[in-house]
Amino acid sequence: QVQLVESGGGLVQAGASLRLSCAASGGTFSSYTMGWFRQAPGKERDFVSVITSSGDRTLYTDSVKGRFTISRDNAKNTVYLQMNSLKPEDTAVYYCAATSYGGTLISPSIYHYWGQGTQVTVSS
Repeated sequence: QVQLVESGGGLVQAGASLRLSCAASGGTFSSYTMGWFRQAPGKERDFVSVITSSGDRTLYTDSVKGRFTISRDNAKNTVYLQMNSLKPEDTAVYYCAATSYGGTLISPSIYHYWGQGTQVTVSS
């Protein structure tokens, strides 16, 4: 069983940056594909970014390309999401998730483990 704990969310103004962290425990972190998803009020949980277990491949949803960067440190069992040039439409609860399946996977249903989420609010 893998436990995931996100941190780093907050309230910022448009144009600011935040770095989200997701610390994993209870499993072999380096074997998991890790994803970030977000859910705004009244909306479905959407894919944001994914990184393969070795970190050799990443994928982003179009709306965050060039602004967000996903990375991981397998020695620290942690995945990060660096978010720059934040926009009000980035406001959501951000979740990290883990799956034992390989590849750049974007469907939430593929992910076995989820964190509790961290709130990101971007004011205009």
